[in-house]
Order: sequence, then structure tokens, then C-alpha cells
Amino acid sequence: MIIISIKDIPKKQQHSHAHNLLRECLKRYNIDYNENTAINKSEMGKPSLADYPEIHYNLSHADGIASCMVTDRECGIDCEKIRPYRPNVVKRSFSEEEKILIENTSESERNKMFFRLWTLKESYVKATGTGISYPLHKVSFFFENSAIKTNINGYTFRQYIIKDEYIVSVCIKNDYL
Repeated sequence: MIIISIKDIPKKQQHSHAHNLLRECLKRYNIDYNENTAINKSEMGKPSLADYPEIHYNLSHADGIASCMVTDRECGIDCEKIRPYRPNVVKRSFSEEEKILIENTSESERNKMFFRLWTLKESYVKATGTGISYPLHKVSFFFENSAIKTNINGYTFRQYIIKDEYIVSVCIKNDYL
């Protein structure tokens, strides 16, 4: 289950808004998520529900958008507002193929392409629990027609472009999506 919320929420409240989305998702699993819910953290800090090890979730929020994903498998979600990107991030975190893809994208679409690739990378490292300490340049994505292609095995990716303003990417283990 995925819930996406687009609201003009002050930055300080975005985290709690994402947790409200999680609360709504977990209600559908008959789980009462509140301040007393026991949360485990992996070695790298990925949270999980202590009393429900079969339930996996992930949250993301940025600049007026919040998203939540709940499944029965490892998952990751990342959302971003499309804005000017930083070229140094491309140099440091993108594969050679992705760098060429960015360069060959029209200037008017380059910011969108950057965030399409970036949110896919983020969703993957969030699903695996490795975080951005993972060598992101080793993860490579490209697009063939509307399909997302990658050098990663065992995970399925989906992407949603909302109002040509936001991008949400999700990753789930074992071809579940």
C-alpha cells in the first residue's frame, strides 16, 4: 500500500505528517500505530515494527510532499519536488551511463531526469537499509519506453510523476509491484 500526500506543510511538521500517513496505512492492517508502538532499528538505522516483523514500511517527505509505503517485503520509497539539481551530486553518485543520460537530456527536462534517477537510487538504499553510505554510482538506472531498467537484481521499481512537479519512486524486493 502506498499513500502520497501533497500539502503545503511547514518543514518542521513534515516528519509527523509522514508518520500520520503510516498510521493510516497500518490501520488497514489492524495495527494501532502510536507513540507507544515498539520500533526496532537495524544496524544502519532502518526502522521496523518490533511486534510485526512481517510488516515492512518506509517513509519519505520533502518540500510539500509526504509518502508512505507498507508491504510484506523489504521496501523503500523516496519523494522529491523537482527543482534545480546540483551537478556535484551527479559527479559523485551517478554511474557513467546515468551521467551520459543526464547530459543527453534536454535542458528543460534535465532537472526532472536527475530526480527520476535520484529517487530511484534513494528508494533502493532505503529498501536495503544501507542508506546513502552505499556507493550510489554502482547502482545504475535507465528508461526503455516507460519501463525502468537497472543493474540491480531481485528488486522491482515503480515511479510516479505527479503534476510534473513531484517524483515518487518505490522499490520492493522480489518483483512484488
